[in-house]
Amino acid sequence: MSSATLPVLTPIRLREGIWEGQLSGLPHDATPPLMHVMLGNRSLGSPNFAQQQDGTWLVRVTVPPEAVSDGVQAFSVVSDAGDILASFALIAGDVLRDDLRAEVALLRAELDMLKRAFRRTARATEG
Repeated sequence: MSSATLPVLTPIRLREGIWEGQLSGLPHDATPPLMHVMLGNRSLGSPNFAQQQDGTWLVRVTVPPEAVSDGVQAFSVVSDAGDILASFALIAGDVLRDDLRAEVALLRAELDMLKRAFRRTARATEG
């Protein structure tokens, strides 16, 4: 999926362990694209979708209990093509004194995604 056709995933809120976003930019009769949720380098599976009356989609990500702990936990909602559509972080404990760590964790997650995409491309062009 090229960046010109990427849908837009706008964060709405994080409440009671569920992150919500609004997916827009799709044709009214289209289904949402394949996407998955990453916690750092680990895939948490696909988010849940609910179509809204205005043609947008409500995207819901359940935060697993093991992700609620001291430190910075960086989540990314990623398209099947590897494009990061949205990201959010949970910060707890002493790291709150220096919230720059949350930004670094998100950058690391994005860098890991780019590295995987680059390696896939390199393998595809070798063969």
